[in-house]
Amino acid sequence: MFLNVDKLKKLADRPGVSQEELNTVLNKARELKGLDLEDVSKLLTVESGSQIQALLETASYVKREIYGNRMVLFAPLYTGNYCSNNCLYCGFRAANKDLKRVTLTKDELIKESEALIREGHKRILLLCGESSKTPLKNTLDALETVYSANVNGQSIKRINVEIAPLDVEEFKELKKAKIGTYTCFQETYDPELYKKYHPTGKKADYEYRLNVMHRAMEAGIDDVGVGVLFGLADYKFEVLSILEHAKSLEEEFGCGPHTVSVPRIEPAPGAPLTENIPFPVSDNEFRKIISIIRMAMPYTGIILSTRESKELREELMKYGVSQVSAGSKTSPGGYSESKDNMQFSLGDHRSLEEVISDMTDAGYIPSFCTGCYRKGRVGNDFMDLAKPGLIKKYCVPNGLTSFSEYLHDYATEDTRKKGLKLIEKLTNEIPFEEVKKKTEKSLKDIEQGKRDIYL
Repeated sequence: MFLNVDKLKKLADRPGVSQEELNTVLNKARELKGLDLEDVSKLLTVESGSQIQALLETASYVKREIYGNRMVLFAPLYTGNYCSNNCLYCGFRAANKDLKRVTLTKDELIKESEALIREGHKRILLLCGESSKTPLKNTLDALETVYSANVNGQSIKRINVEIAPLDVEEFKELKKAKIGTYTCFQETYDPELYKKYHPTGKKADYEYRLNVMHRAMEAGIDDVGVGVLFGLADYKFEVLSILEHAKSLEEEFGCGPHTVSVPRIEPAPGAPLTENIPFPVSDNEFRKIISIIRMAMPYTGIILSTRESKELREELMKYGVSQVSAGSKTSPGGYSESKDNMQFSLGDHRSLEEVISDMTDAGYIPSFCTGCYRKGRVGNDFMDLAKPGLIKKYCVPNGLTSFSEYLHDYATEDTRKKGLKLIEKLTNEIPFEEVKKKTEKSLKDIEQGKRDIYL
């Protein structure tokens, strides 16, 4: 097992550090080369308000240098809620007899996809429970179905996938389906607590889940996304474990995770653990978590879901978050019809339009870009561009053009006006003259009716 649990727990329990030690680590973070376990263990000891503020300011600097003001948007799409596992924190758990179980048909998937397309979504995360009723073939069929959905010439351009761990041969089949990132949360890296929270089902096998990303990358999956469910174990141990996991993937495959997800436990019907969270994470601790992950893994996307409130989500965009879901439903069929069979409760109930309007007011580029996936800038190739700062030449213009397409096709008049004004301002600020000219041409082409333009 690549994870040295005892070592990580010892690091998580280290005493506080001096201001001089803290400054040394923060200065290192500003070099944009990441941090090691020892560095991160020092940052995790920070408790005072002034020191936490120093973390946030440094993380904000790193975020701006790497991602600028681009913010990627997506929506989750649940294909079913059958599950043979009994995770104590999940509304889909097998023991929840009050949940109405469904697997969406092809027609229902088309309706869900069309509803998302009408909102303006271009990127989705496809999810389902782990059950014999939803084998890999169901996911492969669902991918084909969602990609085929079309509304007035518009379609979903990229599907990321979050399904139960597969073996190497199954991952090879998944790769053929033109997915974006494969995501799977360890939930908690603490093996004893993991066993307690996952009493039955295939998911009870800690090591099989722990090694899922190694199997995925061995099978040729280019981009993988890791994460934990904060609240299941000591957050300091979990953050260190994420970093160790990333290091193991980079050492073996030359590329760490493309994304890290940072959900906290939220109330869920039929999930007893959510009523008494074992290791609750405060908002202040959550700020610390995100800022530290951003400094430690500067080129990795940090994903924040609609579990969190509008106010906290907007704040955390400054400190490290680079991808957010918007207008989310956590129940199968929830976009085309009103459903109550949700996996967990939401904290941000805004529509996609409302999220975009608020992002625009804050000066962010709401991005639906899928250019890197479709141009093959994935895995090691993406990191080769990201680490020297060259990925900005693609992310900014593609973010601007995808935003412009949304504004022309879906936005209300007020959002369109202020969005186009922001696009003009940010286009003029592009530091690369050649990229600026290409972006200006693309934006004019979009005004004339051309679509799906990206570098």
